[in-house]
Amino acid sequence: RIFIIWAISSWFRRGPAPQEQSSVDGTPRAPSRNLFPKDTLMDLYVYISEHEHFTDFNATSALFWQKRDLVYGDWTSGENADGCYEHYGEVDISQSVQQNGSIYIHVYFTKSGFHPDPRQKNLYRRLATVHTSRMINKYKRRRFQKTKNLLTGETEADPEMIKRAEDYGPVEVISHWHPNLTINMVDDHTPWVKGSVPPPLDQYVKFDAISGDYYPILYFNDYWNLQKDYFPINETLQRLPFRLSFCPLSLWRWQLYAAQSTKSPWNFLGEDLYEQSDEEEDSVKVALLETNPYLLALTIVVSIVHSIFEFLAFKNDIQFWNSRQSLEGLSVRSVFFGVFQSLVVLLYILDNETNFVVQVSVFIGLLIDLWKITKVMDVRVGGGAGALGGVPAVSPLRDACSPLWQLDRENKVAGMFPRVTFKDKSTYIESSTKVYDNMAFRYLSWILFPLLGCYAAYSLLYLEHKGWYSWVLSMLYGFLLTFGFITMTPQLFINYKLKSVAHLPWRMLTYKALNTFIDDLFAFVIKMPM
Repeated sequence: RIFIIWAISSWFRRGPAPQEQSSVDGTPRAPSRNLFPKDTLMDLYVYISEHEHFTDFNATSALFWQKRDLVYGDWTSGENADGCYEHYGEVDISQSVQQNGSIYIHVYFTKSGFHPDPRQKNLYRRLATVHTSRMINKYKRRRFQKTKNLLTGETEADPEMIKRAEDYGPVEVISHWHPNLTINMVDDHTPWVKGSVPPPLDQYVKFDAISGDYYPILYFNDYWNLQKDYFPINETLQRLPFRLSFCPLSLWRWQLYAAQSTKSPWNFLGEDLYEQSDEEEDSVKVALLETNPYLLALTIVVSIVHSIFEFLAFKNDIQFWNSRQSLEGLSVRSVFFGVFQSLVVLLYILDNETNFVVQVSVFIGLLIDLWKITKVMDVRVGGGAGALGGVPAVSPLRDACSPLWQLDRENKVAGMFPRVTFKDKSTYIESSTKVYDNMAFRYLSWILFPLLGCYAAYSLLYLEHKGWYSWVLSMLYGFLLTFGFITMTPQLFINYKLKSVAHLPWRMLTYKALNTFIDDLFAFVIKMPM
């Protein structure tokens, strides 16, 4: 995944990157050096302010943490002998921050004895000061779906939430806070060449315009801050808890973090996708934090195998139906039921504003299911020259065609659109498959329809919905999730009656069966409802 992100970001950025390989006079740029040599003594100053650009160095209330005589590249000091230091405090916030205002952290490292304030001429040196800043609150969308019991009109939603939805609309942007943040200084003395730093690292390596050397790389590391630990900032909060850590970081680990945090190649997919992917990444992070390392390693290997099997199942499914000449032993009605299932799922995820990538994958699945219909039935489109591929309207060939064509040409849908007709293929009719297929679905309906009625009544009586359309979709979707396995029975019934399974796409079924076991393994690694 890291490699794919790196490859795509490189492709997006590869145009302008080489332009700075040489200096103004055309000579190649010389490799630069780190302005802070190994074992440099440093002082740390951390200021917290509501302003993006900080200048008020004299305000003692803005200084959150000051730490003197840190050693650059020291991995053995600190309380835990790992080079890390920690500071805990509470940040006073103003009314502006309580009402969705921003709050920033400004971090300065100076060589020992210097000060970050440029106005203190005797104590400030440009090449002895490295600075970085960022916004430390995070804006997240809170969506409110107005649902109610369709029979009683009542809702269990919080009255305050209903009022906020009326005041701010169904989507409200709220400032959130996480009490932890880590400042990493990368222990790196690579002779970087300006203009040749690979993305996404080039966003962090800052060169001095005059000397050409680069400043130590500072990185705000919030990778392990889970979304569930953020809490909203509002008028009830006067102070915010904040635990700030400083740790050295190796180059290769920084590359991993930088590659994971980069999102620039995906801007065209919109901010909604980012928020959903943040929530989804949380489950992966929790798995990394809490799962046994051996089980985790097994899961990683198995997930690669899962992707391969998924592709092979997809390929063999298309190959099977594309090359199939006889439909003996195959349940045609199950193919139609599969189209119905895919359509319900697509409409349901569109109604619930699901991830764009999921919508695309389900839509492609629906198209494949529709394509299968053309393989199991003779599909004809009436009207015009569509049915027989451009044969003239008056021709001996048309007159010789089935009466079905003549009927379709005269009976258009709404008088405008050509009527689509379906006709069973001869290999399906001539074998006993059609009889068994009809019999299986008749028996199946005796089970499915009562279950559907009970589930529909339960959903209407006890669950809340946005409207009647949403109720129909959620009821059908929930029903298919719960009782979808019953739809496998018609094919099993046909197999039983024909005493054969030779007609089945066994390669595709084998890959899917293996993937089922892999999905069960994931269920133990990633937190899921019981």
